[in-house]
Amino acid sequence: MVSGAADAPLIALRGIRRHYGGGDSGQPAVTVLHGIDLEIRAGEFVAVVGSSGSGKSTLMNILGCLDRPSAGSYHFQGQDVATLDADALAWLRREAFGFVFQGYHLIASESASENVEMPAIYAGLPKLQRAQRARALLSRLGLGERLGNRPNQLSGGQQQRVSIARALMNGGRIILADEPTGALDSRSGAEVMALLRELADAGHTIILITHDRGVAAQARRVIEISDGRIVSDSQHGEQASTAGSAMALALPPAAGEGATPWLAELAEAARSAWRGMRMNRVRTCLTLLGIVIGVASVIVMLAIGEGARRKVVEQMGTMGTAILYMGSKPPSTGGPAGQLTEEDLAAVRELPEIRRVMPVIGDPVTVRYGKADKQIYVFAASEEMPLVHHWKVTQGRYYTEAEDRDLAPLVVIGHKAHQHFFPDTPNPLGRQLIIGSSAFEVIGVMSERGADSGAQDYDDMVFIPYRSGRARVYQAQTQPDYVVLEAMSSDVVHEAEEAIRKVLLARHGGREDFGIGNAAARIQAEAATRQSMAVMLGLIAAVSLVVGGIGVMNVMLMTVRERTREIGIRMATGARQRDILRQFLTEASLVTLVGGSVGLAAGLLVGAVLIISGVPVVFSVRAMLGAFACAVVTGLVFGYMPARTAARLDPVRALAGE
Repeated sequence: MVSGAADAPLIALRGIRRHYGGGDSGQPAVTVLHGIDLEIRAGEFVAVVGSSGSGKSTLMNILGCLDRPSAGSYHFQGQDVATLDADALAWLRREAFGFVFQGYHLIASESASENVEMPAIYAGLPKLQRAQRARALLSRLGLGERLGNRPNQLSGGQQQRVSIARALMNGGRIILADEPTGALDSRSGAEVMALLRELADAGHTIILITHDRGVAAQARRVIEISDGRIVSDSQHGEQASTAGSAMALALPPAAGEGATPWLAELAEAARSAWRGMRMNRVRTCLTLLGIVIGVASVIVMLAIGEGARRKVVEQMGTMGTAILYMGSKPPSTGGPAGQLTEEDLAAVRELPEIRRVMPVIGDPVTVRYGKADKQIYVFAASEEMPLVHHWKVTQGRYYTEAEDRDLAPLVVIGHKAHQHFFPDTPNPLGRQLIIGSSAFEVIGVMSERGADSGAQDYDDMVFIPYRSGRARVYQAQTQPDYVVLEAMSSDVVHEAEEAIRKVLLARHGGREDFGIGNAAARIQAEAATRQSMAVMLGLIAAVSLVVGGIGVMNVMLMTVRERTREIGIRMATGARQRDILRQFLTEASLVTLVGGSVGLAAGLLVGAVLIISGVPVVFSVRAMLGAFACAVVTGLVFGYMPARTAARLDPVRALAGE
C-alpha cells in the first residue's frame, strides 16, 4: 500500500480488548477480545470470519460505536473515538455507519418505508425528502410495491433488503453487516450478497461479519478471528477505490448542525406514540381509564363542592353573614342609654363599607281578622327588609319607600300568618287586618323561611312600613328598637363595625352609649366551610391524579421492557439519548392528553346528569383546566423515570433484548 495522508486508514484499532463482568458486578470476568490490531481503509470490502463465540460480533459492535472497548484505542479518520460523548457517537452511527443485522431488527409497528426513513429522522431530513429517498431506495432494491407493508408481511429476504435500504438511508458510507445471510435461504442469501458486492463496487466500505467461509470468500479481504484474536488477514483486496475515499466525512459536526426542528421531532414522536397506543389498545384503554376516572372525579367533585359551597353561602346569606346589629345602651362608665337619631342613621349610611341601614321596631301585638285574633310579632321596618334578609315575596309585592313616607297602612304577612288568618283564602291580597287599633291592607305574602337560631318564627310575623308603624302602632317609640346594617360583603364586616363605632363616638361626644353586634360566628362558619371543602377536594384531586400517574408509570415501564430491542434499533440508527427520552415522554404525554380530554368530557357529562337530577353543580373553567393540566403534568412526572431508563439503555444490550 502506498503511504501518505491519502492512505491514512478510515478505521484503526490498536490493542483493542473487551471483557465483561469482574469488579463489582459479581460476575466472573470474561475476556472476549485479546488485543485486536486492525486497519480498514475507505472503499474496502472486508469479511471477518469466525466460529460462534470467537468475538466477531463484539468486534462489530465496537467498530459500529455500539460498544466501547475495555482497553486499547479506536481511531476513526484519525480521531480517537474515546474522546467522543454519547451524542457524537450517535452522530457517527447515524452519518457514517449503516447496520445490517442477521435478525433484520426492523420495528414491527412501522411500515417498510418508515423503517427505512428512521435514520433520516434523526439526521433532520424533512419528511417529504426522506419519504422520497426511502421510496427510491426500496424501489432500487425491488420493493417498490411493498412500501406500506409491515415486517410481518414481508419474507426474510425482503426484510433484509429493507434493512439494507435503511443502512443506505443516510449515505451508508460504511455498511456493517452481521451475518446478513444467516437467516435466509440460499437464493435470498445470494441476492443479499450480490447487493453488498454492488455497494462495494459503488465505493461503500463493507464490513461483513460471518461464520460462513463461502460467504466470506466473496469479500476482497478476509480476516479470520478465533478466541478473540486475529489469526489471519488475507490482505488480498485491492486498494480503496477513489469513490470510496471520497466518501470520508468530517466529524463531529458543529453544535446544532443538521438538527431536526423540535416541532418536527415532536410530531414524529407523537405519530410513533399514537401508533403504539393503537397497537396495544387494551393496555392503553386500561391506562386511560385511571386517568379518565382521576380527571372526571376531580372535575365532578369540584363542581359539586362549588355548588354546595354556593348553596351554603346563599343559605347563610339569608341569615346575614354580612349583617350587623346596632342599638342604644347605657355606657360602661354609667349614665343613661343613648338615642339613635335619624341623623345618626344618615351618617352611617354615608360610610363606604355600608350597603343598607334598616331601623326596626317590633313587639307582639294583637292582630285580628274577622273572628280570628292572635298575638303576633309586628315587624316595622323600611322597604329594604327583603333585600337585607335576602327574602322573597311569593304573592303580591312589598311596600315602597314612598308608601313608607306617606304613612300608608299596608302590611305584608308571613307564610304561617297567611295560613292562620286566611286558611281558606289562597289569595289574601286586598283584605284588611286590624293591627292594634288600626286597619292595614294586605299587599303581599312572604315566602316560607323558618326560624333563625331559635328566635321567633319569621313566618309567623307581619311586616309594616317603619314610619307608618311608629305613627299607627308604636306611637310611644322615640327611636328604633335596633338597627340592622348590611355591610358591602362578609369580608369587610369588621372594618364596617369599626367605621360605625368611630362615626357614632364622634356624634355622641365620645360616649359609647350604643352597642354593635355582628355575625362573626357565621362568617367563621362560612370560612371554615370553604376551607374544609377546599382541603377535601384537594385531597381527592391529589389521590386521583397520583393513582392515574402511577398507572402511567407502570405502563411506561412495561413498554420500555417490551420495546427494549426497538430502543436498540433506534440507537443503532443514530438516535441520541434525548431522542429516546423525548419519544417515551411524548408517549406518556399523549396518554395523559387523551385521558385528560376524555376525563374532561366524562366529567361534564356526569355533571350534566347531576344537574338534571337536581344536584347543585357549578362548573369552573379554572378547575377544569387545572385538573387537565395536573393530569398532563402528573403523566410527565411519572413518565420521566421510565423514559430516562429507556434513554440510558446500553445499545448492545438493548439490541440483544426481547
